[in-house]
Amino acid sequence: MIISKVIGGLGNQMFQYAVGRAVSLRLQMELKLDIAEFEGYSRHQGFELDRVFDLKVAIASQQEVSELLGWQRSPLVRRTILKLGMSGKHGKVVNEPHFHYWKGIEKLARECYLSGYWQSERYFSSMKSVIRKDFSFIPIVDDKNREMADYIRSVNAISLHVRRGDYVASAKTNAMHGTCPLEYYQAAIDYIIQRINAPRFIIFSDDIAWVKLHLSVPASSRFVDYNQGKNSFRDMQLMSLCKHHIIANSTFSWWGAWLNAREDKIVLAPKRWFAHDDCLTHDLYPSDWIIL
Repeated sequence: MIISKVIGGLGNQMFQYAVGRAVSLRLQMELKLDIAEFEGYSRHQGFELDRVFDLKVAIASQQEVSELLGWQRSPLVRRTILKLGMSGKHGKVVNEPHFHYWKGIEKLARECYLSGYWQSERYFSSMKSVIRKDFSFIPIVDDKNREMADYIRSVNAISLHVRRGDYVASAKTNAMHGTCPLEYYQAAIDYIIQRINAPRFIIFSDDIAWVKLHLSVPASSRFVDYNQGKNSFRDMQLMSLCKHHIIANSTFSWWGAWLNAREDKIVLAPKRWFAHDDCLTHDLYPSDWIIL
């Protein structure tokens, strides 16, 4: 079997599932997910894939994980391997060696344990239709989101996502990710206004009050401020219904834009994904996205 380690917020979970799904389909093996690290995990909403999507996932037992990891079953051993820079494939364990696309994924020919974030469409681009089908959201049942979904479908809707939350509140997270500057959003808005007839901006954020105070949108706009906690995923669902997208440096809105299968969509993304320049991020963006 293929076992993919899953941890983090919804966007990260989706990348980790997608790479495992693509590898398992290519090798014609069963995919199971290792979600053991969610025990005692207090960030985000915990493991969500089987709750958010109409998706049945197979969860790997700890015995299955241990058998596949072999001599690397000890977390201390795996951490030591990573600290020593021994990334890539070691035995049946595949540690993501760097942020940009790793061609070694194409050479895997047997069962393995995938550990990493795998944030590139290139890991599953040949399986786009399968991945999009797997990530079919559960139906909307509440009136607010149903009304917003109907509105989005009726206009030239542009999703605009401002990620703040832990990117601002946590010094450690802020040092890694930072936040997109207002100049990026204003340039993206201007780009859309110059090209799209009668755009209607649908604005998503975990800090709507800040957005209303600081961001100027010279066009019709509506704010989505009611999907919180366990219902946060509904924002991604609504994003995916929009025709065009302005995303944040966030895998959440990355997926909101990617799940829109329209061939004529415009996706605007920030060129600086991290606060530092240690990672090569060129493979993060699909080739038809516009980087500002």
